Amino acid sequence: MQLTKVGHKTLFAGIAALMLAIPVMAAGKPPLREVSQIDDRMLWVAIAIEISDRCDSIEPRTLRGLNYLWSIRSEAQKLGYSNAEIKAYVDSKAEKDRMRGRGEVYVRAQGLNPENNADLCKLGQAEVAKASQIGAFLRMK
Repeated sequence: MQLTKVGHKTLFAGIAALMLAIPVMAAGKPPLREVSQIDDRMLWVAIAIEISDRCDSIEPRTLRGLNYLWSIRSEAQKLGYSNAEIKAYVDSKAEKDRMRGRGEVYVRAQGLNPENNADLCKLGQAEVAKASQIGAFLRMK
């Protein structure tokens, strides 16, 4: 099929419109903190790290956690986020503080005090026992 001059112009106009729309679509992505399939998964990792840091009877499953973090990164990339956007989200002090707040809410929802190391140990033991995603990153010593 041969394109006529009008066809070329139409094709060019369509490609130009698409090229102009791509930055707009990329700019329209929500911040990673608003993407629950990323942010919630980061929360589980953060809670497990906090438990393993503050509970002497529980240790992290580091390789499992690292593999999980890589899968989150890969998911974010598939959603169109750049390495720079992912790094900014992970390294942001404001995001870390927000995530800490979310973790505290989760611990309190379990009837425990996030400031109490013994309560974090109870939470860790419970998460391991029920084989939750948080528990998958932890092991009893």
